Parts: sequence; C-alpha cells; structure tokens
Amino acid sequence: MKRPTMRMVAVTALVLACGQTPEAGTDPEPVAPAEGAAPESASNDASETAEPSGDEGFGAPTGAPPALDLARLEIVDLTHSLGEDTLFWPTSPSGFELETLARGQTEGGYFYAANRFCTPEHGGTHLDAPIHFGEGQPAVDALEVDRLIGPAVVLDVTEEASENPDYRLDRAWVERWEINHGPIPEDSLVLLRTGWSDRWPDRERYFGNTGPEDIENLHFPSYGEEAARYLVQERRVAVLGVDTASIDYGQSKDFIVHQVAALSAVPGLENLTRLDRLPPTGAWVFALPAKIAGGTGAPVRVVALIPEEGEAASGEEP
Repeated sequence: MKRPTMRMVAVTALVLACGQTPEAGTDPEPVAPAEGAAPESASNDASETAEPSGDEGFGAPTGAPPALDLARLEIVDLTHSLGEDTLFWPTSPSGFELETLARGQTEGGYFYAANRFCTPEHGGTHLDAPIHFGEGQPAVDALEVDRLIGPAVVLDVTEEASENPDYRLDRAWVERWEINHGPIPEDSLVLLRTGWSDRWPDRERYFGNTGPEDIENLHFPSYGEEAARYLVQERRVAVLGVDTASIDYGQSKDFIVHQVAALSAVPGLENLTRLDRLPPTGAWVFALPAKIAGGTGAPVRVVALIPEEGEAASGEEP
C-alpha cells in the first residue's frame, strides 16, 4: 500500500527537520577484544569511533530510537474549547452541556471533582466521518488513524472571503497555488483558511444569519465542488478541513462537498481556528477525534507541529 510508505517518508522529513540525534547513553555497547588481541587505542581512525550523527536515516541502528525534539517545534492548537458558548449547526437539538457530579473536599480529606457532559456530534471543532453523508462509509471508530496524522497544506483565501461571504474555492485557484508551492501531496491534510474563526463565537457573524432557526440564510465561505473533486479524486488528499461551520459553503442546499468527500472516505474537519499560525506547507497535523463507535462525527483535538525550517506563511493570493 502506498500510504505507509508515504507516512514513513514524511516522518523521516519531520525527524530530520527537528535535528534528532540519539539520546545520551544510547551508543552501542563496545565489543570486547578477542583474547590475546591488543586493546584499541584512542588514536583509532575517527570514522571507527565517531558517534552516530543522526544523518544515517530514520531507523539507523543507534542502539535506541531517537527522541523527537519538541523544543525545535512550534506547537499550535487548532481547536476551539467546548463550553456554553460553543456553536453547533443551527438544526442541532441542543448545545454542549456540562453537569457537575462532584466537586469539593471528601470525607477522606482530599479534593475530588467529576463532571458529566452531553453534546451533539457536530458542533465546535469536530470531525465529520464519511458515513455522515455516505451510506456504508466508515464511521468515526473505523477511520484509519494514519489518515488523521500527516503533512498539512494550508490554502489561504482570507482576501476572497472578506469580499464575498459566499465564496467557494475553485479548482483554478488551487492550480495557481500549486504553481507557487508545488503539487499538493497525496495523503496530505488540506486546511482552508478563510479567516472566519475570528468571528467565533458570535453566532450571527459566524453563520451569517439572524438566529438558530434561520437555516435559509447561512452565509460563510468554504470549498466548491470542483475544488473538492480535484483535491479528493485527483490529488487524493486524506482530509478536508476548514475554519468555518462546514466544508460546504453556507448557501449549499445539497452539501455536495460532503458527498464528494464521503464517496472517497475522506473525513472533514470543521470549525478549526488559528490557521493563520500555519505556513502554507511544512506543518504536521494530528487530528484525533473521540472514538465513538458508529459515530457520524465527534469532537476532535487538532494540533499542528511546525518545524523551525517550515516555509513562512505568506497569506498572499496565488
């Protein structure tokens, strides 16, 4: 299968970008000289005594696996907190509810706290499983984890979205972006930055309507059908993500982008935030949802790792 090979290559790139070296004390143990043989002198050739440099490649026999140097990474949380002000799709029967079960000092003299929460699947920063719009497609718990971890591609359409709240990304825009940044890699996580997360959690500004019952007047940007088909069917990306309420734009009536993604078993990430902190390429994203058996969606914590050598975000139109 191609996916594991791609992941190994990408992980190797991340490892090298972070300047990994073996941990101290992990050098291979010296081999005792044969009986009667003269001990090795300290003046042996440097090539025989030099410690591994870390440049031998991922998986080189250094005696122990190298550690990821998080000090050389910028870590960005792309997730909105779940709480009373969390926005849910307008037709959701409820929002996020948190009930206190216990909080305070116990008879044993120690503090103890516990809550119970209740939430619809599709609210806040969450994942849409392919089964959401694709009969027979994977539910949340059936998704391959390696699809949810990978290199990020950030498409910045903040300028277009600021001029048109009903903006839809088209194929021509993506192709122009690729002229500047190269072809979008297979298995990458594509994140569409519209700037809409700045409106969170103002319901009227975020959804573009006047109230929770007004679903006919939703106005926010997202992917268009032709761009979605290009990314999913030709570029074969792993995930479509966006910093708005849906991978379909607000005025969509048939949710065609959801349909296109679902037919290729591509999950969606919705209501992302802080995409302005990510470069167009070079970041590494982890998007791990609550593993709900049979779930059509789930809350997800999305985190990006950005190596020091990552490409600087330009924010410029291609």
